[in-house]
Amino acid sequence: MPTTQRGASRGAAPTQRSQRTLFFAAAGLLVAGEAVFWLMLAAVQTDSGLALLDGGVHNALVEDRSPLATGILAAVSTVTSPSWMTVIGGLLALGWAVRKREIWRPALLLGAMAATFGVSTVIKHEVARGRPSATDFLMGPDDALSFPSGHTFGTGVFLLVLVYLLLGSAGARTARRSTAVLAFSGAALGTLLVAFSRLYLGYHWLTDVVASLGLAVAVTGIVVLVDGLRGARTADLAPAEPALPAERGLPARVEQTP
Repeated sequence: MPTTQRGASRGAAPTQRSQRTLFFAAAGLLVAGEAVFWLMLAAVQTDSGLALLDGGVHNALVEDRSPLATGILAAVSTVTSPSWMTVIGGLLALGWAVRKREIWRPALLLGAMAATFGVSTVIKHEVARGRPSATDFLMGPDDALSFPSGHTFGTGVFLLVLVYLLLGSAGARTARRSTAVLAFSGAALGTLLVAFSRLYLGYHWLTDVVASLGLAVAVTGIVVLVDGLRGARTADLAPAEPALPAERGLPARVEQTP
């Protein structure tokens, strides 16, 4: 006669595996982003590596402008300025907190954006790199320092962190892998478009925007790590489910079938 036995619950293992995967992803993003940033900083300070392409890329874009591209990229650059991104992020976080009645994810988004502004300001003043010639600017004067690109840094953090909080964090609903891939790809493409707009409009060097891309990835990694640590702590503090008979050392009930 065949027998079936009710075994112990296996819900904990997948949770531990997902947390471990999250931590590895956070570490990978942080290390990769930091590596890109420090490589760009070294290139700028020693006038080597990718910095050797700064002038050539700038001149090529300035010489190949068109009215249509200028109009589109000027609009993109305007909407993604640090001031506009602050307003958009603040309103989104406020609406999110009120509508969903939660604080953690909106606060994490605002915290990431605030950190972005602070880090960008400090690095700009420490590196003190000048912008390209003002005669090549297409949207009026700008006396701010050049390294890194605040537009690119802020937009990258906003889009990547927002997608993660909506699709990948512990508080988000499980999304299909294809949906997550498309969403993160869209965030990456949006950030690259902003980076290109800053080059095309004449306000930044190539190494400025590449360094900002690295910083955006690194900040996203920190957000993933912080959210993962909170999720792990919440799981540890959750009340344990009652043990099944087999887990308490009692004989498991055996179901017999004729």
